[in-house]
Amino acid sequence: MATSAEFLTSLDKISPGDWNRICGEDYPFLRHEFLFGLERNGCTTAETGWQPCHLVLREEDSILGLMPLYLKSHSYGEYVFDWSWADAWQRSGLDYYPKLVSAIPFTPATGPRLCVCSGADQWAAWGIALQAIKQFATRQGISSWHVLFPEQEVATQLLQQGLPRRTATQFHWFNDGYCSFDDFLASFSSRKRKNLRRERARVAEQGLRLETLTGSDIGQQQWQQFYRFYQLTYAKRSGHGGYLNRDFFLETAAGMGEQVVMVLAYLGDLAVAGALYFRSSDTLYGRYWGCEQEFDCLHFEACYYQGIEYCISHGLQRFDPGAQGEHKIQRGFRPVPTWSNHWIADPQLSAAVGDFTRREEQHSEAYAKEAASLLPFRQA
Repeated sequence: MATSAEFLTSLDKISPGDWNRICGEDYPFLRHEFLFGLERNGCTTAETGWQPCHLVLREEDSILGLMPLYLKSHSYGEYVFDWSWADAWQRSGLDYYPKLVSAIPFTPATGPRLCVCSGADQWAAWGIALQAIKQFATRQGISSWHVLFPEQEVATQLLQQGLPRRTATQFHWFNDGYCSFDDFLASFSSRKRKNLRRERARVAEQGLRLETLTGSDIGQQQWQQFYRFYQLTYAKRSGHGGYLNRDFFLETAAGMGEQVVMVLAYLGDLAVAGALYFRSSDTLYGRYWGCEQEFDCLHFEACYYQGIEYCISHGLQRFDPGAQGEHKIQRGFRPVPTWSNHWIADPQLSAAVGDFTRREEQHSEAYAKEAASLLPFRQA
């Protein structure tokens, strides 16, 4: 049966039911509501450098597979840094942009990147997708295609198909059957346990209290407050108001139901900071943070310790708090590998990227091993 490939310039060209039937709804960032919400509210458009170009594989009238895909005119919001590659292209007299990216915008969370219908051969679908994207890129004069934060099995398979694989490190928390936060702390060495308890006590000493809300318990006032915190914090760090706008939070995030968890910090009756999480059936994803005032240790409490407590009380097995952050190690977050794969149209530059990623992987493995040696847990 012949398979055809279609590239959608908007998710409004496919029904939410069809998209979610193939991609599922447990991994929150692939839900039609999330991805189309980014687009509808102006976060992922040609003007922002995130032009939707989603891949649909069809067998006659049936959908075989779906892939989030964007035509990028820059490398912002990806969390896999390739600015040096863009410079190399320019020195070679070539254009690096536009490029194609299979990723969740502004979200460095590992997850599915090509979803196939029930009963379909996943690897056969990947082969069809690879050929379709190569042909599309050649016709459009696109330099490359990048698959960011795929699952390990996919990253390995794509490497075998000739797409160099980059390896990086994040820090995740794992639920080893803990009954409470104190149970988790009991696994620490004495000194590290005291340090963490001191941080939590410091939050209370400043008169702060924290409240955790989910789904419909988060009202418009709380969303407005959180957006203000997010915008202020981005402005302090980077000089702009962030990748996401007010409508994304008030409409898209607010419409994600029980998959959204918000932690707000109060000084008296005044909200002064907040952290926003998304969740699946087994994983909590820490995504956004913002504050109106700076307080000692509040970031750790709102973004890490409250997330750990939520996982323990709700039986979640993993907490992915986002990219980077060696400060997470001493707080019990273990180093884990993440991956990306890269198809490069130019053969010479493709060979150079392949050599770079092989050398980089050795450094990543050594770094993760060293990071693991610094974990706070008692020695067996």
